[in-house]
Amino acid sequence: MTKPAASLRAIPAVEKILQALGDVDLPRPAVVSLVRRELAALRSAETIPAFEEVVKQIQAALNSVRLSRIQPVINGTGILIHTNLGRSPLGPEVVKTLTEIAANYNNLEYDLASGERGGRASYLEQNLALLCGAEAATVANNCAAALVLILRHFTSDERNEVVISRGELVQIGGGFRIPEILEASGAKLREIGTTNKTSLKDYKKALGARTGMILKVHRSNFFMDGFVESPSTEEIAGLALKQNVPFVEDLGSGAMIQTEQVPGIEHEPTPAEVLRRGVDLVCFSGDKLLGGPQAGLIAGQAKLVSALKREPFFRALRCDKLILAALQTTVDFYLAGAGEEGNGRASPVPVLEMMRMPMADLKSRAEKIVASLSGVHIKAGVGEGRAQIGGGTLPRSIIASVTLDLVPKNLALEEFSARLRHGSPPVIGYISGGRYKLDLRTIFAAQDQAVIHAIRVGTG
Repeated sequence: MTKPAASLRAIPAVEKILQALGDVDLPRPAVVSLVRRELAALRSAETIPAFEEVVKQIQAALNSVRLSRIQPVINGTGILIHTNLGRSPLGPEVVKTLTEIAANYNNLEYDLASGERGGRASYLEQNLALLCGAEAATVANNCAAALVLILRHFTSDERNEVVISRGELVQIGGGFRIPEILEASGAKLREIGTTNKTSLKDYKKALGARTGMILKVHRSNFFMDGFVESPSTEEIAGLALKQNVPFVEDLGSGAMIQTEQVPGIEHEPTPAEVLRRGVDLVCFSGDKLLGGPQAGLIAGQAKLVSALKREPFFRALRCDKLILAALQTTVDFYLAGAGEEGNGRASPVPVLEMMRMPMADLKSRAEKIVASLSGVHIKAGVGEGRAQIGGGTLPRSIIASVTLDLVPKNLALEEFSARLRHGSPPVIGYISGGRYKLDLRTIFAAQDQAVIHAIRVGTG
């Protein structure tokens, strides 16, 4: 039923709303567009709210838009590689490199030695191969892209079957599933074994004239226990070599250190370790345990890496100057010893520094923060935390940590959490055991004062 004209006239004009809103920290065209959408929605509403209520609703909508902008946040969740919060943060030197490259022209595809056009990322590829103990390496824009590139190359003709264990058909972040990625590339799955048991005999039976490659997917985001069996990488590699079939492993996490040396963390295979076991190509993420920018890294046999780079599809997956520069700096840090312990220096790779941060340091920071909150309307204490790696990595590993345990005196925990989340910068924690908790293992020491300020404002 059409709304009466008198009711429609009660909808305020756009300009009147804009004047009532005043200055808004958003581009004016975006504000005008939102105001028009909100006012248009009133045409189908049963009743038209008072002017002040309309303004209030639009202000809430604008605030929601403002909060949706990508911006720095303080991660108090205790999850080091938090996919929703941008995964691994970059260190100061990497940020400096990004600033210098972004603000100037650069030699992305220019050979300074000859004065002619040069290869893209040749320095990075050489050092990445060295770091991985590989003959060659290259980079795509994420690990899924790297896997698709590999699949398209090895399954582009009549040999289009990919042999993979049913126990490795995993779902990764954002609802993406390995089988869907495989099929999207044009490959045909040849599933073998069962969820919990796959034998070498299963691999042997599956190989044939239509086999394009054997794919092994590291179970980085889950684990199976109990009645479980699968052949070793060396056994599969021996079979692949005998049958002249490429053997590829998607490692996912890309650890470059012996993770088991960190208390509470299990062993995570490194690319070098997997390649030594006989895998022909390995792919992994740049923004997980490596601690660099988002990228999909590929390392292995030189002839295979070269073939991948000749694929026309590779151009659609290549990284830009900023990703390559950040990754180059990160790889150089590792080659210079960033992954080693016992040198008395802080690691330039933040995710490694967070993993290794001594409990005594965390507790000292927590006690100072609690002391600084004296007089604030909040009960603050030092608690125990259980930090996790996150990002679909090392799901069984727990790192002991220290938390700030906060209970506002005149505020519900949910409201307090929302106030911190809506602050500047936003602070993200979690509610557990009747307390609001901030895990200091994922909060940089330089952010402590910002945390104190956010708590004071949030309780005010």
